Amino acid sequence: MRKSEVLAAEAVSCLNKALCRLKDIWEEIGIPEDQRLQRTNVVKDHIKSLLDRMIKEEESLKPRLIISIQNCRMEMEKLNLELQLPGFEQETGISMLQQEKNIRTQVEALLTERARRMRQLKALLDQDQDLCDVLCSLPYGVAPDSVPTAEQLESFGQHVANQNAEKARRYAEFMDLKRRIIVHMGELDHVPETSFEKDVVCEDEDSFCLSRDNITSLKLLVCQLEERKAETEAACEAHREKIQRLWGRLDVPQEERDPFNEHMVASRKRNLEALQAEVQRLEELKLLNIRNVTDAIRSEVAAFWEKCFFSADQRQAFAPYFSEDFTEELLAQHDAEIQRLKQHHEDHKELFDGVHQWEDSWRLFLQLEKKATDPTRFTNRGGNLLKEEKQRSELHKSLPKLEKKLKAQIDAWESEQGGEFLVNGEKFLQYVEEQWELHRVEKEKEKQERHLKKSKQTEEDMQFGTAVRTPTKRRLLGTQTPNKSRKFNATSSSTSTSAASNSTSRSVYGATVCRSPRPPLSANKVGFNFQDGRLKRRI
Repeated sequence: MRKSEVLAAEAVSCLNKALCRLKDIWEEIGIPEDQRLQRTNVVKDHIKSLLDRMIKEEESLKPRLIISIQNCRMEMEKLNLELQLPGFEQETGISMLQQEKNIRTQVEALLTERARRMRQLKALLDQDQDLCDVLCSLPYGVAPDSVPTAEQLESFGQHVANQNAEKARRYAEFMDLKRRIIVHMGELDHVPETSFEKDVVCEDEDSFCLSRDNITSLKLLVCQLEERKAETEAACEAHREKIQRLWGRLDVPQEERDPFNEHMVASRKRNLEALQAEVQRLEELKLLNIRNVTDAIRSEVAAFWEKCFFSADQRQAFAPYFSEDFTEELLAQHDAEIQRLKQHHEDHKELFDGVHQWEDSWRLFLQLEKKATDPTRFTNRGGNLLKEEKQRSELHKSLPKLEKKLKAQIDAWESEQGGEFLVNGEKFLQYVEEQWELHRVEKEKEKQERHLKKSKQTEEDMQFGTAVRTPTKRRLLGTQTPNKSRKFNATSSSTSTSAASNSTSRSVYGATVCRSPRPPLSANKVGFNFQDGRLKRRI
């Protein structure tokens, strides 16, 4: 038996019990039969009316369930369409009441999802609108009253994230540009004039529109200020160089220079104005001391001639250098010439530096070569001899490398300029070859002189029986000791045969052997033997 049938049987049992109880009460009270009948009819009618109402209500539930199912199904289809979700598949074999409950639950879930998406959409729209106001960009293309799909919300969220990243990047760029603008304006003593400059410098950073146009305008403003700063610095530097040059030429005392120490370092607007005023003052003073200034410039010209290895013909080509008519025009010609020489030196600085380096190395090389032939170098006790020999060896290797490098640079320069690179009026490589050839000739000449001197000394030794002897600390193998020699010489000095035999032995000192047609008269007095035309010293 089903549970509902059990409950119905219990309800009938409860009703019977209630009627029996009422009957018992009525009997105890003594209610007559007719009244008990009447009261029983009232109970019956009341119960029947209640049951009728209940039945009526239950009978009306079915059409209400049908209507509810239809309405929920329509709402669900509409929501699925708005949310772009697949249709709801109903279960089969379930009651009408369960079907209505399932559909109503699904509708409630769809309504919740719709509300969630609309809230998320509204939040993204608000963020996007704020970003559009800051970045001056177009809003994201989504309708605010339509329910977005999950993909649209994800794409919209990514767009907002990208816009936030772009805002952060532009804000950082804006702050950097603003800082640079403030610094440059401070250095230039520039006060913001236009409304844009005032918005950048004076207004709050958060209120500045970070549009692409504004960022571009900021970059342009920075470039303009940097150009003005560079122009100011270049002008200040040019004035400083001119002032230094004029101070030197005019012999301006140090106490007059000291007040300009600040202006000789900083490059603000007021520094430029002060430098311009000083240049003007010095120019006027220069005109009053034109002869001294011209002589000072001529000293600079001569110094650059030396730096640039100008030949005599190249120097003579600048005729104003030798003029004695000191005028403003002559001074201007010297100024132009010094500028030309400076530019010439700057254009060829690498080559000139290389030539100077070669000359310094060559000069050191010649000094070391000269020291190498100096006999007094063996008296060195500080290790300089080893250092000089090491230096000389390094120069033997580095000089050819430097010459090869200079040759490549000169060839490239001549190919580019279409002319010859001259040093002191001749080609540098030819000059180098001449120096090496001159060095070789000098070495050969010194060698011949030494040979001639040695030959002359040999002739003198042969003529006078003398020889330049170099003492040695070691005794040659097979030589006799001094005591034995003296003893031997003492016992055999009376005979010429024994003296002749001893004269054939090599001297302990390793003296140079000289031939002589005859022994000198003083040979016996100083301990010499003469045998077979050879002069020997007795030990």
